[in-house]
Amino acid sequence: MNFRLPKSERLHSVKLIEELFSEGSSFFLYPFKVVYKGRAPLEEEGTAVLFSVPKKKLRKAHQRNLVKRRMRESYRLNKHKLTLDRPILLGFVYVSQEIMSFSDIQSKMVKILDRLNLEYHTNHEDKKP
Repeated sequence: MNFRLPKSERLHSVKLIEELFSEGSSFFLYPFKVVYKGRAPLEEEGTAVLFSVPKKKLRKAHQRNLVKRRMRESYRLNKHKLTLDRPILLGFVYVSQEIMSFSDIQSKMVKILDRLNLEYHTNHEDKKP
């Protein structure tokens, strides 16, 4: 398995970020708000992911950086559980005002990836002729 998270898998394009938050679907699983949007299969890029911790929730930069590091690491270790046949844009927004432990964040990340699989497959099954 590939446990890397290279720059090509991180969402950094302003245009794509705006598209994700304006046109994407979302759900809430404490302490995350997850925003996702399917991509056209013809695009050469694969799944791209964004991690965000608002300054309004955690005021100190070192706290925001700590939470983002934990989010990235938990996604990196569990991204193989995301079994989609087409690439998507993903955004994880941390909404808690408390710093959670890595084990708590990782357990929530696993639940989120399972829910994304479930939602994608149920929505994708309905659209088949």
